[in-house]
Amino acid sequence: MADINVTIIDREGNSHELIGPTDMSMNIMELCKAYELPVLGECGGMAMCATCQCYLESDTPLDEQSDAELDMLDQAFFVKSTSRLGCQIQLTEEIDGIVLRLAPEA
Repeated sequence: MADINVTIIDREGNSHELIGPTDMSMNIMELCKAYELPVLGECGGMAMCATCQCYLESDTPLDEQSDAELDMLDQAFFVKSTSRLGCQIQLTEEIDGIVLRLAPEA
């Protein structure tokens, strides 16, 4: 297994280059929290709060959104066509180089 590179653009427009391990079953929300970025993740990664909403800014192909993720985004604020829940994006080699922007806090 390898580490991957993840770029997170915070709410002030600052870019953060993160290194994520692919062998620990982590997701984007957990990686952001590990780097102490302002992501709440109040539900602990259950796709029930949208406090880890982010916007996909790269052409990185992701798995289709689950019904739970789509339902949560239906109720969230500041949703765009590129909105995803960070807790639903697993750290895998396939997303190496992904660029995400944190959504505004509600």
